[in-house]
Amino acid sequence: MMHELHTQPHHDGSARYAPVRPTRIGDRYAVRVRVPAAFGDVASMSVRVVSDGEPCFHAMATSAAQPDGGVEWWEGAFAVPNPISKYRFLLNMADGSARWLSADGVDRLEPLDAHDFRVTIHPSPPEWASAQVMYQIFPDRFARSEAAARRTRPAWSRAAEWSEQVISKGPDTQRQVFGGDLDGIVDRLDHLERIGATLIYLTPFFPAESNHRYDASSFDRVDPLLGGDDALIRLVEAAHARGIRVIGDLTTNHTGAAHEWFAAAYGDPEAAEADFYYWENDEQTEYVAWYGVPSLPKLNWNSEALRRRFIDGDESVVAKWLRPPFNLDGWRVDVANMTGRLGADDLNREVQTAVRRTLEQASSGGVLYAESTNDAAADFDGEGWQAPMSYSAFTRPLWHWLRSPRERPLHHFGIPFATEPRYSAADVVASYRRFTAPYPWAVRELAMNAIDTHDTPRFAHQADDHAQIVAAGLSMTLPGTPVVFAGDEFGLRGENGEDSRTPLPWGEEPRLADAYGRLSRLRRESRALQRGGLRWLYADDECLVFVRELEDEACLVFASRAAAVARVPLTAVGAVASQEVDFGMVGVESDEDGIRLTSSGPSLSVWLLHTSAASGGDPGVAKVAAGDLVAGVR
Repeated sequence: MMHELHTQPHHDGSARYAPVRPTRIGDRYAVRVRVPAAFGDVASMSVRVVSDGEPCFHAMATSAAQPDGGVEWWEGAFAVPNPISKYRFLLNMADGSARWLSADGVDRLEPLDAHDFRVTIHPSPPEWASAQVMYQIFPDRFARSEAAARRTRPAWSRAAEWSEQVISKGPDTQRQVFGGDLDGIVDRLDHLERIGATLIYLTPFFPAESNHRYDASSFDRVDPLLGGDDALIRLVEAAHARGIRVIGDLTTNHTGAAHEWFAAAYGDPEAAEADFYYWENDEQTEYVAWYGVPSLPKLNWNSEALRRRFIDGDESVVAKWLRPPFNLDGWRVDVANMTGRLGADDLNREVQTAVRRTLEQASSGGVLYAESTNDAAADFDGEGWQAPMSYSAFTRPLWHWLRSPRERPLHHFGIPFATEPRYSAADVVASYRRFTAPYPWAVRELAMNAIDTHDTPRFAHQADDHAQIVAAGLSMTLPGTPVVFAGDEFGLRGENGEDSRTPLPWGEEPRLADAYGRLSRLRRESRALQRGGLRWLYADDECLVFVRELEDEACLVFASRAAAVARVPLTAVGAVASQEVDFGMVGVESDEDGIRLTSSGPSLSVWLLHTSAASGGDPGVAKVAAGDLVAGVR
C-alpha cells in the first residue's frame, strides 16, 4: 500500500529536473534530484550511467542554494554516451545503508536496467504537440452533411438510419453504414471548440469494404462515401482556420484484401507487388492475414518496392497526405506493435524510423502516434514512433479503479479475466509507473491518454458521470495527450468496441460538454500541465494526489473515487508553510504542517499554483503567489 509518496526522492526528465535536452553524443546532460528531509540524511549521491553497455558512476553534489523548506537538491551531470542513454541514482545514506532511485521509484534492491531513466538525442516532437487536446472521430458515426444522402452506398454495405441501433455482433457489424462524412465534421466544428478540442484524430478515410476502413482498398484517395479528396481538403482548411490540427490513421501492418496492391499480386507471382505480402504457396493464392482474418492480408516489409511505395520518400503514401493540398499534421499508426513482425522477421524498427524520417521531411512539425496494446517500452525510445497509446499505463488501470461493480468482465483486449480486477488508487499509480518508467520524457509528454476509444467499451458503460469526469480529468492532467472519443461528452455507452461506435445524438444536449470544456481549457492554459514534471504525493485505496511542476508554475491534482482523506505537507507542493492558500470546492484544512484534502464521493480538483523561487533561487522551495481552483468536479 502506497501512502505518503511525498517523502520519496524524485527525478524525471522534465525541464525542472533535466533543464537541457541533448542533441548529440557527448553533450553534457545536467540532472537534479529532489530529496525531502523526511526521507533521511543522504551522505553522498552518484548518477549511474550505462556507457556502451558498461555502468559507470558520476559524483553529484548538493545545490549551492540550500533550502529552508525541508527539501534538499542534488545536482550532477554526464556526457551522453549513446543515442539512447540509461541512468539511475545511487543514494548513500548517513546511516550506512543505500537506496537506488530509478524511473520505477526508490528501492534498496538494485533495480533492472529496464527501469532506468532514459535520455535520447533523437529529435523531440514539435513544441505544439504537448499542448493539444485530441478528439477522436470515427467518420461514419460522427455527423452527416446534406450531401451524404445523395451518395450511392456500395454493394457491400447495409444502409442505416442515424437513429438506428448499432449492430455490434454478427456479419453485419462491419457492413452497417450510417453515412457520416467529412463535411459533416466541418459542420460541427463549433462543437469541437465548445469542448476544447485542438487536434482531430480521424480513423481511416481511405476507401474500403467495411465501415471502420482499416481494410483499405487504396491509399491514394479518400473514400467517396466521405466526400472524396476535396472533402478532406475542406476539413483540414476549416479546422486550421480555427487553430485545430488534423491527423490521419494509417495501417502499416496490413491492407484490405480488396486493396489494389493485393489484387495485383494475388495469383500472380510476376506482379510488381508480388513481394508486398506474405504468401503461403507458390501460386500466391494463400497468404498470411492479421489474426487470420482473410480480409486483412499482412504486409511484408522485406520488400524494398513496398517501402518506396508506402513509407519512403516524397512520393510515398506517408508523404502525400502531409503535403499540399491535404496538409495533414501527422499520423496515428494502427497495429504499430505488430508491424513488420512475423516469426523470425522483426523489421518494426526499420519501418518506424522510415515513417518518422519521411514525416519530418514532408511536414515541418508533424506528429507520429502509434498503437500498442501492451508493454510498449521497447518500441518507444524516441527514435521512431513518437508516442504510444497508453492502454496499459493509463486506460486499463483507470477502468479497474473507477468502474462500477459488474457481474461479468468487459472486453480487455483479449485478456480472459474470469473476474474483472478491482484496483486501488495506489495500484493505478504503480501501474502507471511500471509502464511509463522506460520512456524518455519526450515520449511520456506525448503519449495518448484515452479513457476509451473506438476499440474499447465506452467508459460510461461501466461508470457514472462523476467517475467519468474524474477519469477525463486525469487524462487532462497527467503527462501525455488527453484523448476524447467523440461521444464521450454525451455520456454514450457501449459494451465493446463495435458497440461504442454509436452515431452522435445531435438532437440531445451533450451533458458533459461543459465539464470537458473546463478541463480542456485548464489543460490549454497551464504550461505545467503541458510540460511540467510529475511528482506523486499520495495514494491509497480511494484517492491519489500529485503535482505537475515547472520552475515558475505548479498544479496540484486531487482525484478520488469515493469518500477519501489525504494529507500532504506544504513543502511537498512547493509552498512555504506560512503562506495562506484558499483551496475551496473540495474540503481543505491547512495549518503550519500541511493540508488535509477530503471528498465525500468521486471528485477531481486542480489548483494552479503560480510560484516564484525562494531561498536564494533554490527551485525546491517556492512561495504560493496565487492558489486558484481552476477545475473542480464532485
